[in-house]
Amino acid sequence: MCEFVLNCTPVLYFIRMRTDKEKATQLRRFGKSYQEIAGELGIPKSTLSAWFGASLWSQKIKDDLNVVTHRKHTIRIEELNKVRGEHLRNLYIQARHEALEDFEILKYHPAFISGVMLYWGEGDKASLHRVSLTNTDPAMIRIFMGFLKDVCGVEEKRIKAWLLLYPDLQESECKKYWKEEAHLQNVIFNKSMVIDGRHKTKRLGHGVCTVGVSSRYFKEKMLLWISLFPDMLANRELYGKDADI
Repeated sequence: MCEFVLNCTPVLYFIRMRTDKEKATQLRRFGKSYQEIAGELGIPKSTLSAWFGASLWSQKIKDDLNVVTHRKHTIRIEELNKVRGEHLRNLYIQARHEALEDFEILKYHPAFISGVMLYWGEGDKASLHRVSLTNTDPAMIRIFMGFLKDVCGVEEKRIKAWLLLYPDLQESECKKYWKEEAHLQNVIFNKSMVIDGRHKTKRLGHGVCTVGVSSRYFKEKMLLWISLFPDMLANRELYGKDADI
């Protein structure tokens, strides 16, 4: 029996390591940083570096994101609050130029595609300044949060969240749920909105969550991004040259 256990232990370790590496590879290909993967899977960053450090595709993900996230002018709330008139219009033109440059770099990046598509379908397009997403699915909120922070370089302290609740829901319990399930532990929650009544057949047990950031500069970029993808889809660019769909 002892010999069996001793012989099987390396095999079990190998299987677990292989499973962890497969999960880590999926997250890395989705654009996650070593720190994020380490936090989610408990794998040391040194191990991740050993796995992916020499991979050209992993380095490409890092380089692509660095080009965008290292821009110090992605969110210019203070600057926009200080200027008016022609200067303001010039900043919006600059925002659209930046958006075009970023789009060419990131248009095939899965995290960028996911974030823009989510905003295209579920985001707030009516507001002049707010870039926000509302959903009942924590996974959707997590993906959009990753898009804001990791792809667009939005500082977490600028991101706000708020809930839409029915009167019979406990706000504290709902906030706890969204913080845990959508990874919003470090996000400031604004005052929740409570609406009268509830749907008779469709129960929303934890309300509806919205996350977003307020910036007219960033809004200009988002609106341009969602206007560019339809042409790409129509021209089948995202399917690849050899796709037969």
